[in-house]
Amino acid sequence: MQDQTTHINQKLDAVREAISKVIVGQQTLIDKLLNALLCNGHVLLEGVPGVAKTMMVNSLAGALGADFSRIQFTPDLLPGDVVGTQVYRNGTFETEKGPIFANLVLADEINRSPAKVQSALLEAMQEHQVTLGHETHKLPEPFMVLATQNPIEQEGTYALPEAQVDRFFFKLIVDYPTIDEEHLILKRMAKTTPKTTVDAVATLHDILEMRKLLDQVHVDEKIERYILRLVAATRDPSICGLPDLKSYIRFGASPRASIYLTLAARGYALLRGKEFVVPDDVKAVLHDVVRHRIAISYRAEAEGLNSDALLDKIVAKVPVTEER
Repeated sequence: MQDQTTHINQKLDAVREAISKVIVGQQTLIDKLLNALLCNGHVLLEGVPGVAKTMMVNSLAGALGADFSRIQFTPDLLPGDVVGTQVYRNGTFETEKGPIFANLVLADEINRSPAKVQSALLEAMQEHQVTLGHETHKLPEPFMVLATQNPIEQEGTYALPEAQVDRFFFKLIVDYPTIDEEHLILKRMAKTTPKTTVDAVATLHDILEMRKLLDQVHVDEKIERYILRLVAATRDPSICGLPDLKSYIRFGASPRASIYLTLAARGYALLRGKEFVVPDDVKAVLHDVVRHRIAISYRAEAEGLNSDALLDKIVAKVPVTEER
């Protein structure tokens, strides 16, 4: 496995380097996108407009030579505009596939469309297939939805349904660049024809092979129990000695969080050339996996607390080893 891990890291380094020729900084964020792709998960990207969310996804697709499509979510978008429809032509119905039929699908500003359109993604995200009329069509593999979302406080946005939010493997926060990073962005992009394309340095076959290796990354039962305790503490903080947090949480993370947290920790370890998961790997991916799976109360909002702040308190109290 060591030789395979070395080969994978060489491929991933090439992908990182290719993306960095267009995207300034954001190396940690790029690694998280690669982790989600290895784990066969979807990603929700949140950040204000103009912080290169769209360009980052486009660059990732280019580096992998993947089929890429972009859907701009607007208030007048229809479900058929996403998944496709049947068209009557020359005396018969023909299937017109929508932009969802691609390896990497960018759902841009997903929370600018009402819930009916947002829910059109659910079958595709969960089942990797789309039903049009009486026919079911498989989506290409690998298949990954990367949805960008403006902060919900902005005018003209709709909150995503909890059932759909739970389908996203990660929720990643895209922040402003530093002044030095923005200076480099300025030098690269303040041109009439800036470089925005990325050469393919890996293939989709490489990703599928990496996924096979991911399943071989060892997770000890003690690590699994640690993951279960972390997730359980989001439902009932009193079990880790934080009864005061109970009033800040309307409901905690679902069992899907335990599954995804284990997968993400495996991916995090593999990206660093390791063959087994340690507690720090779990902590490193905890917030990205769980932040959107905790519903905070109005009291928490009133006191300026978000799910990340509550997770900080939980991870500080939950012991790595099970107390007897």
